[in-house]
Amino acid sequence: MKYRIAACIAGLSILAGCAGGGSVRTLPSASSRTVSENIASPGTPQYAVTNLGTLGGSSSSGNSLNSRTWVTGTSNLGGDTIVRATLWRDGGPPKNLGTLGGPNSAVQWPNHNDSGLIAGIAETATVNSLGEDWSCSAFFLTTTHDVCRGFMWRQDVMTELPTLGGLDGYAAGTNDIGQIVGWAENTTHDPTCSGRSQVLQFKPVMWTPDGRIHELPTLPGDPDGAATAINDRGQIVGISGRCDQAVGRFTAIHSVIWQNGNVADMGNIGGSAWNTPQGINNSGQVVGFANVAGGDQSNLQPHAFLWTRSAGMTDLNVLSGDAYSFANGINDLGQIVGVSYTAGFASSRAFIYENGQMTDLNGSVASGSTLYLISANDINDRGEITGQATLAGSSDAPAFLAVPEIFDQARSVPAVRRTTLAEPALPTRVRSMLRRRFGLP
Repeated sequence: MKYRIAACIAGLSILAGCAGGGSVRTLPSASSRTVSENIASPGTPQYAVTNLGTLGGSSSSGNSLNSRTWVTGTSNLGGDTIVRATLWRDGGPPKNLGTLGGPNSAVQWPNHNDSGLIAGIAETATVNSLGEDWSCSAFFLTTTHDVCRGFMWRQDVMTELPTLGGLDGYAAGTNDIGQIVGWAENTTHDPTCSGRSQVLQFKPVMWTPDGRIHELPTLPGDPDGAATAINDRGQIVGISGRCDQAVGRFTAIHSVIWQNGNVADMGNIGGSAWNTPQGINNSGQVVGFANVAGGDQSNLQPHAFLWTRSAGMTDLNVLSGDAYSFANGINDLGQIVGVSYTAGFASSRAFIYENGQMTDLNGSVASGSTLYLISANDINDRGEITGQATLAGSSDAPAFLAVPEIFDQARSVPAVRRTTLAEPALPTRVRSMLRRRFGLP
């Protein structure tokens, strides 16, 4: 994330400070849940939002954004039964990154590499001999039981990443050094796995730029774990727990951070499951989601969190009237983006968190946009944001790119009138995919 230094030198009027994790912009108050109008004063950013399109299906999602404004994520193919890892760059159409021989692939976690390296997951043409669902299946539209592996993609070539001897692997985050983190199976049949959906033990791993795999330790007593994100200092975050269903829940008993080969527990916000870091910036600030206290901890009841070494884990709460939230991305300026849901995941709003306040991004979308932002998934140091939106008058849910437009405080400019679309229910396919991801009925 190289723009932090440049922004400080430039002395832009929007900057409030350049200390690690400092807030840099003040957004308008959260918008109404129904059609409303907001007035943006000079100096307040609004966002020009672009529909990034799909590979032919009804949905796509921008899940990662680097400093070159490369958006990576997923898109459905026509018919909405197959999902592919997708790249949007240079204003061009979405690019299908392909697979490792099977039908599906995806980029789901932060790929913060500016030299063209992309990491993700892809199915192979080999059927899983143990019948495992594996972690990948939660991010695809159907369960194929094909072996799924992590991949690295460079210059139109997708390369399969090795496991720890087991069948499946999962590549998640990258950094500018070319390191990739994720998780991979070994050959141990793990008795802590939940039923037939998962059989083999899996460990958090890091792949070096040449593709070699290195196992990371889990906390004492935890047989399984996963690494989800890495910064340019080599700090890695992820989860430590038991095999369970290989996705969230009791696989994520602990949020953890690795540094210099050592693992440490990051704590929680009261819950004992679903404790999952999603991103880490170069100051070592970590964001993610975790269950709050109370109730059946096998059920997902998450709030977004921010973790720092000095303050520990802080509950960021939810947008007014909502029940759940997830913090998905953080930049080097300490700006956090994510999503806030109503009960039952019936509807959602993208948010930005800064200056100690969570704000609905839809209140800052430039007038005339036909997109309602349902999830913000990543933010770069330019303040550009990607995620998923719904299209007015349609059931389509495309990926978006939101670019901040800054008003010059030194100029006398009229207030800018902006209209916020009414909050829609989540499209059926999007809601079904979400519930599938978290093991909900």
